Order: sequence, then C-alpha cells, then structure tokens
Amino acid sequence: MQQHAADLTIVILAGGRATRFPGKLEADFDGEPLLAHVYRHLREVAPVMIAGRGTFSDALDALLECPIVVDRWPDRGPLGGLLSAAYQTSAARIFTVAGDAPLITSTLVEQLLAAWNEGDEAVVPEHDGRLEPLAALYRRDALVREAWDCLHSDDPSMHALLARLRVRRVACDAHSFANINTSADLSLLAEAP
Repeated sequence: MQQHAADLTIVILAGGRATRFPGKLEADFDGEPLLAHVYRHLREVAPVMIAGRGTFSDALDALLECPIVVDRWPDRGPLGGLLSAAYQTSAARIFTVAGDAPLITSTLVEQLLAAWNEGDEAVVPEHDGRLEPLAALYRRDALVREAWDCLHSDDPSMHALLARLRVRRVACDAHSFANINTSADLSLLAEAP
C-alpha cells in the first residue's frame, strides 16, 4: 500500500508470558527482533499500536516508533490486549496480529480490507476449516460492544468473541499464519524458503 488505509489501526498483540520461549519477541528473526519484524511489515498499512505488558528492551523500543498500550487485563489472553488497544483508538476498524506471527504482511491486510462489506463486524482468515482471529479485521465499535462481556465470561477467548460478531470468512493460505512458540519454531521458520 502506498498510503495508510483510511480509518484503520493495526494492533500488534505482544503481552503474552511466552513461558515456552522467554524473550521470544526479542529473538532474532531475519536479522531483527521478531516483534520489530512484525511491526516493520505492517507499519506502512496504517498507524500501529502495540498492546503489551509494558515497554521492551531499549534496543527493541528504539525500533518501535508507535504507542505501546499497557494491557489492562494482562492475564486474560489476547482479548484483554485487544480491548485495551481498542479503547485507545478512534479508528473504525482494527486489524490485529500476534507479535509472534512474522509471516503476516500487508498483503493479508489488503485482502481482508477488499473482502469487507457493509454490515460486517469481523473479516477473518480461514484455512483448513480453521479461523485465525489473531490475524483478522474487526469493526471497533462491535469489538468494544462484545469484548467486555466476553472477557469477563467463562470463555474469554478470541473464538468466543467471534461467536458474538457477524463474521465474514476469507479463504487464505495456511502458511502465512505460522507463529513462533518455541525456539524450534523459530529455527524452522528461519530455515523455510
């Protein structure tokens, strides 16, 4: 995209504890910290904010020229970070992506924006019968309307949020949604062509 998409904010979720791979968002991926890699691939699409537990190392912070929103519900999963960020933007739509998903690029965002129709509350990639709510486009007002109750329910998952929204599914290639949970995942993705 040459210009920022109108009325869109990118929210990168970076507040997980990473118990299987401590420090993974600062781990090297393709010559830069993983979180910086995700940020760099999306910053031209729309303004970016990162939802996390706080700031990162000085070296990583220097690469992230965007606001960092502190997750108000840090132990409630990705939905807490997304809702925290949603309260901090007035954009009509939010594209959310996990900070450990380095293969998500502007191409996916463009595909979801092109699929958006009036009345949609979320446009979500689907592959192999599986939805990808952590690489999806949401209407901000619908997200805010439903996320609070969902967050404080017995099931505060992103899939539970989707069940409350009018969702358009978009068929996508599964490869783009690889994420990094362990050092072995990082090695496999780094070696992939």
